[in-house]
Amino acid sequence: MGTLKGTVTLLLIITNTVWHCLILFVLALIRIPLSGSARVRVEVWMDHWVIDPWVATNRWWFRFIKLCDVNVEWNDPLGLNRDSWYIVVSNHQTWTDILLLQTTLRDAIPPVKFFTKQQLIWVPFIGVAMYILGFPYVRRISREQRMQNPALANVDRDNTLAACDGFRTPPTAALNFLEGTRFTREKHDRQQRPAYTHLLNPRLGGLGHVLQGLAEELHCLVDVTIVYPQGVPTFWEFLKGECPRVEIHIESRRLPEDILDEETQRDALVPWVAAIWQEKDGRLDQTP
Repeated sequence: MGTLKGTVTLLLIITNTVWHCLILFVLALIRIPLSGSARVRVEVWMDHWVIDPWVATNRWWFRFIKLCDVNVEWNDPLGLNRDSWYIVVSNHQTWTDILLLQTTLRDAIPPVKFFTKQQLIWVPFIGVAMYILGFPYVRRISREQRMQNPALANVDRDNTLAACDGFRTPPTAALNFLEGTRFTREKHDRQQRPAYTHLLNPRLGGLGHVLQGLAEELHCLVDVTIVYPQGVPTFWEFLKGECPRVEIHIESRRLPEDILDEETQRDALVPWVAAIWQEKDGRLDQTP
């Protein structure tokens, strides 16, 4: 039964994705010859006629077949809404996180766009769709590569700042997995100085670039903690209904002025994120 449920759910997601990608490609062709307000209007349609219904269809199906019991705890003193700009941070353990974040946050904030690996641009339909929608593509550049070609050091920064220009219309929620990769115990133990029990040490480069690029637009930070009490599922296990319960804590956090100022950001960002990560680590430790 689980395999049948997983197969049907996967087919629905694929069909839903292809259909909305086709709508997106038509809108993208319409946008090409346009300029000014007409071009902006089509870009707004891309978000609200593609991302929103895609997420809504997935969410409806998950609820209809009772795929998973998702318990969401909100702490929103700043008043989230769909007409403001946000940066979203979350712990990352499985591909399932992305679907849960999108379906959970859909009615509270604008469409979520996230940093993605450059290799994913070659994934049929999805790769081109994310490129058209302005998802920032990042490359993993080693220290050796930077030493051989110093120009590579600024590639991700330039791509992120360019993406932020596109994020200004319409309102956008930029998702950044600060750990840079999915958490596993092996990756945790390979860290030179692990500071947390249930999290990898955060990487702050991408966050800093977004804070600089959208400093005037950002309303607040949306801090999400995802917990799988019965163990972290693979994406296929989730689709089969083998993830009985998920606990999600969502908190809106005010952005301190010193992390939005380019001159003071470097010194202020590290302790600010460390405090958030320490609190998140404690929540992961306490949840049954």
